[in-house]
Amino acid sequence: MSTTSTPTTAAAAVDPIVVEIVQGTLASVEMEVETAIARTSRSPMIRDAHDFRAGIHDRQLRKLTGRSYSALVHPVVRDFPLETMRPGDVFFHNDVYESEGGIGHLPDLCVTVPVFHEGEVVCFVQAFGHHDDIGGATPGSMPSAATSVYEEGLMVPPIKLWDQGVPNQAALRIMTRNSRMPESLAADLDAECSACLMGAARLTELFERYGRETVEAAFQAILDKTTETYRREILSKIPDGEYVWEDYAEHDGVDEPRLHTQRITLTKTSTGGPDDGPKIVIDFTGTAPQAKGPINHCGDYADGNFLKKWLAPILRNLADTPERMGELDVNEGVVPLIEMRFPEKGTLLTPIFPAPTNARTFVILRLLGVLAGVLAKAVDGQMPADQETIRYTGVYGKDRDGKDYLMREVLGGGAGGRYYADGEDTIHVVPDSRNLPTEFTESRFPFLVERLGLAVDSGGPGRYRGGLGYEKHIRMLKDANFMSIADRSILACWGVKGGKAGRPFEVCIDPGGPDERYVDALADAEPVKAGQVIRIRTTGGGGWGDPLERPVEEVERDLRWGKVSFEGARRDYGVVAFGTKDEPLVDVAATEELRASLRDARGEEPFFDRGPGYAQLSGGATSADVDWL
Repeated sequence: MSTTSTPTTAAAAVDPIVVEIVQGTLASVEMEVETAIARTSRSPMIRDAHDFRAGIHDRQLRKLTGRSYSALVHPVVRDFPLETMRPGDVFFHNDVYESEGGIGHLPDLCVTVPVFHEGEVVCFVQAFGHHDDIGGATPGSMPSAATSVYEEGLMVPPIKLWDQGVPNQAALRIMTRNSRMPESLAADLDAECSACLMGAARLTELFERYGRETVEAAFQAILDKTTETYRREILSKIPDGEYVWEDYAEHDGVDEPRLHTQRITLTKTSTGGPDDGPKIVIDFTGTAPQAKGPINHCGDYADGNFLKKWLAPILRNLADTPERMGELDVNEGVVPLIEMRFPEKGTLLTPIFPAPTNARTFVILRLLGVLAGVLAKAVDGQMPADQETIRYTGVYGKDRDGKDYLMREVLGGGAGGRYYADGEDTIHVVPDSRNLPTEFTESRFPFLVERLGLAVDSGGPGRYRGGLGYEKHIRMLKDANFMSIADRSILACWGVKGGKAGRPFEVCIDPGGPDERYVDALADAEPVKAGQVIRIRTTGGGGWGDPLERPVEEVERDLRWGKVSFEGARRDYGVVAFGTKDEPLVDVAATEELRASLRDARGEEPFFDRGPGYAQLSGGATSADVDWL
């Protein structure tokens, strides 16, 4: 079924006021569905961390809403044709290889509800989110050393979970039986199904109010507007030509750390797109072979439809102003402007079943950075430096009552510096997601949160500094096991155009104590004794521009705010300061002398700075060939 957006006479003729009403209704319904899930779900990952998304798609399977990414309806319609669907049906799937690229790992459970008008399917409401446990070899269903998807949990291809309003109790029992958290899983699924059914009812009302022809014409107008906006405001900023860059995942949980390449060749042409306008081609040739461990992502399905919408938000950085960037939606209207070319089967982006995928964030998050990097080469660095803002950390064991528990959290990290501003601190790639509240975790789990703040000096130095990551200290009250699924513990978030890399991810058990040790970023069951502290430091974003050009008063402000240490100010920015954090004093003459000395000592530098960890995995090289203009 085609998912391209083609202007129609009806779309051009529809009342623009009606288009605004329809677009506002879609956004309102999407938000209402997400709010309902947040308020009625049970697991910390869904209810508190908000690691879930909703989306609305038309009967042509095109995503209409643009507030955040979503999964795909394609696999549901593939297995259940539209004419077989009935009001009250709810479809479910989490099978990575049967999801057409819309589901990245098995804990992401997807619920899809068709919307009916006069007996026919007219659109879909969908929700998918990361659930606490769906079985598999380890608590949380993300075994870091998995070599097969069979180790990662229960796989469910598209099924009818509710049949005309009646839940399939047998299927629900099978899923909850395979979960270590059956009550939370059952409650979350009930919340998601009910919320999507509610959203479907709201959309039925929209069709009843305006009629199918008008609403579908408004859908087309919404997508046409997005296509035209990106064509005119975004693609026009990219000079025609071919640009190449690559970045790397550093480990896969099975083999020793090495460079797992993700490569993009970006080609921009002024013709070949919709109405023979501009388009871009994203070619992943040169991406590394599929890994033994679980960092693979099934991206080469449905013509890369999921990846097009996943990567497209990076393009918004080319908007005229930050305010305009925030106004641009990413819906199906971007899809016709992007062509994707995948390598043969058997790479990180084209894995062969049953390759494991639970840590596929190492690939799809890195691809956001690779696209930003290749665009930076095209537009003389007018793109943000790198950020890597998702990792799963947690503890599990027996609680105070002797019952099994699992606490897992998705902490953010620092955003990259931009050509006009510093990076934001402790952000998260999942919109509206958050860290777990300390009051909640301390009351429910056997530990104390002794510190949650910014990791000093973690942001990459630059004229515009990278955002800071978190520093979190957890003191265990009972023996437990620590778990981590994280990247960027060796390779840092890169800096651009003179900016330096941020500080990598780091976990230390019992810091300063007799059993002090640093834990690998991929860990399933690191033992932690009662009384010991787990110190987690998340990544800082890369810096933008020469740090020696950062105004002294901004470095002084960073000292006062505690974002940069006195040592860091001297080392990274050439600023000599003394005094106290509350009243730092800068020695201007010494600063000018030190900065001059630092400038004289450095030689020619690459356009991208990867940090010292790159040499560790590259055999001593400090930069790659593609890092130079």
